[in-house]
Amino acid sequence: NDLIGRVSQDLYCNKVVGWFQGGSEFGPRALGHRSILANPCWEGVKDHLNKKIKYREEWRPYAPIVIEEEAHHWFYMKETQANSYMLMSYEVKAVDMLPGITHKDRSARIQTVNRKQNSKIYTLLEAFGELTGIPILLNTSFNIGGEPIVETPMDAMNTFKKSNIDVLVMENFYIHKLKE
Repeated sequence: NDLIGRVSQDLYCNKVVGWFQGGSEFGPRALGHRSILANPCWEGVKDHLNKKIKYREEWRPYAPIVIEEEAHHWFYMKETQANSYMLMSYEVKAVDMLPGITHKDRSARIQTVNRKQNSKIYTLLEAFGELTGIPILLNTSFNIGGEPIVETPMDAMNTFKKSNIDVLVMENFYIHKLKE
């Protein structure tokens, strides 16, 4: 009944979430429909993603997704500035609070989101913000090293099963791995 609340709690507890919602995006970036989401405050999230899920080089940064009207509080940018397609990088204001999405030069290539663009990810960002005080999530493409971004529910299930992603959310379905 409370999917968003449960997922925000999982993220708060440093679980990695595969997020599969609606139609896929066009292009190389995850914009909130085919995403792997994680807690941006988690000190070890980059290493965890690189070594156990994405299998990529340690120098490559991870990007944040943030509520549009809150972005200027966390990044040095104009209050009314939107960046819906991750085309610009901005300096992070709270570097110590956001190690998971801050690059070595203190920047982040952010995606802003408003309720009209994507109400479900916006609501998740709100819920995570209410829980933590930070309306931001780490957002990377829903794929593992060497594979394309998942396209179908079967792709999502296969990627979930063979990766170290903890939770899969497909539309309103919540699937988690049992701990051994």
